[in-house]
Amino acid sequence: MELHEVGYTLNIQAEKIMQYPKTIIKGISYNSQDVEEGYLFVAIKGYQQDGHHYIQHAIENGACAVIGEEMRADLSVPYFQVENSRKALGLISDHYYNFPTDDKILIGITGTNGKTTTSYLIRHILEDNGFSCAFFGSTKNIINGEVCPTINTTPNLLEINRLLAGSKDDVVVMEVSSHALTQHRIEGVSFDYALFTNLSHDHLDYHGSMEDYFQAKRKLFEMLKKEGKAIVNTEDYWGEILASQLVGQGIPMISIGENGRSDMKLESYTSNPRSLLLKNGNETISIKPLLYGFHNMYNIAMAYGTAKQIGVDTKGAIQSIERFEGIEGRFTIIELNQGATVVVDYAHTPDALFHCVKTAREQCSGNLIHIFGFRGDRDPAKRREMISISSEISDQYILTFDDLNSVSPVDMKNTLIELQEKYGNENGKVITDRTLAIEGAINMAKTGDWILITGKGNEKYQQRCHYPVQNDEEAALYLAKEEK
Repeated sequence: MELHEVGYTLNIQAEKIMQYPKTIIKGISYNSQDVEEGYLFVAIKGYQQDGHHYIQHAIENGACAVIGEEMRADLSVPYFQVENSRKALGLISDHYYNFPTDDKILIGITGTNGKTTTSYLIRHILEDNGFSCAFFGSTKNIINGEVCPTINTTPNLLEINRLLAGSKDDVVVMEVSSHALTQHRIEGVSFDYALFTNLSHDHLDYHGSMEDYFQAKRKLFEMLKKEGKAIVNTEDYWGEILASQLVGQGIPMISIGENGRSDMKLESYTSNPRSLLLKNGNETISIKPLLYGFHNMYNIAMAYGTAKQIGVDTKGAIQSIERFEGIEGRFTIIELNQGATVVVDYAHTPDALFHCVKTAREQCSGNLIHIFGFRGDRDPAKRREMISISSEISDQYILTFDDLNSVSPVDMKNTLIELQEKYGNENGKVITDRTLAIEGAINMAKTGDWILITGKGNEKYQQRCHYPVQNDEEAALYLAKEEK
C-alpha cells in the first residue's frame, strides 16, 4: 500500500494527495511502541491514554505518516487529519490487508447474554459439517484451527484483518460487543448474518441507559450486507423492538420465540431428561441437548437457525448439537467425592444470574449454596437485584470478592457487608477471600447439594487468594482434594 492510497481511502482532496511523497507503507500501528521504519501510525484517543501525545515518539521510531483527529502542522511526516481515528484505522487496515473478509461468510452475534455459547455452538455445528470456521470471541480467537490469544471480546479491525489475511477459513463467527460497536472497532465489516440474543441490565456504567445500550447493539444490524439476514430472539423485549424496526426497513429476518408468530418456535422443553422441541416452518425438530437450562435452548435455536441458513442439513445440525458439551466456564460441572456438585459459571448480570441459579435449583436435589461477588468500578446498580435473586432461589449464599480493579480490599469488603445488611437475608454471609468462600461451601455441602460459583467462569483471579489457585474450577478441585 502506498501513501497516496491512504489519502484516497480517507477521501482526502486530490490536490493534497499529489503533494505526498511516493512512499510504501510497511505496516500499521496505533501503539507508538510497536512502530517500525515505514509504518503508518494512527493516533487514537483512548479512555486512559491519548495516542496524539505519542505522535512524536512514533515518528522517532520510524513512522512515515500519521493519522489523527487533532490539527497538527508541526510534523516532519505527512499527517492526515480525520474526524474519527478509529473509523480510519478500520478503513485503512481493510485496504492494507486486501479486504480479507470479502470472500468469507461473516456471522456477527450480539446481546447481553448467550453470545459466547451461541458462537461456539455455531462454530461446532459448521465445523462438524464440513465448513472451516474462524472465530473471534471473549475467550479466544481461532484462525485456520489454531488458537490465538484475545484481549477484548471483539478485537479492532486492524487485528481482525491481520489475522484473517492468512486465513483459509470459509466462515467467520464473531462475538460483537456493544463497546466494539460504539468504538468503531469493526468499522467497514459487512455481515451476512447478524444475531441478537437478548438485552438486559449490563454495562450501564458505560452506556448510561438501556436505550443507549440498545442503540449500541442496534448498530450491528446496520452492518448487514445488502442480501444479509438478521436472526432475532423476539421473546426478548428489546428483540421485539429490534424486529419491528428491521421489518420496517425491509431487512430479511428470522424471528425466534415461544409464540405462534415466530418463524422458529420453541414448542416445548423438559429439564429431566433434557429435551427440546423446535418448530421451523413445516419442520418439527426434536433435540436432546447436553446443555442445561432453558436459556440455553434459545442459544441452540439461534445456532440451529444460522446453520440451516448456511446450508447444513437438519440431521447433521441435530447430531452436532447433541454432541456439544458446552464451553469451559459456562455451567461447568465438577462432581465431588462426598456426593456434592460444584458448578462454575460466568453469569455476571441479573438476567444471566437468574437463569443460572434457576437451572441449578432445578437440577439440585439437596441444598443450593451460591457464591458470587461484584467487580470493582463496574455498574453498581445491578448489585441489589443480583442479591435478591440469589437470596430468593438459593438456600444459602456467600458474597465474596470478584475482580477488585482499582477498588481497595477494605472498601470492597465494606461494600459487601453493607449490601448484605441492606438487601440480603439470614441465609447470606460475607467471606471476602474467594478461595476461602469456596472452601466454606465445600465444608458445609452434603450429598445431593450443589455449590454454584458465578461471575468469573474460567477467568483467572486478578488478586492473590489464600490458596495457590488461579480460577474457580482450580479452587474447587484443589479444595476437594484437600478435604479427603
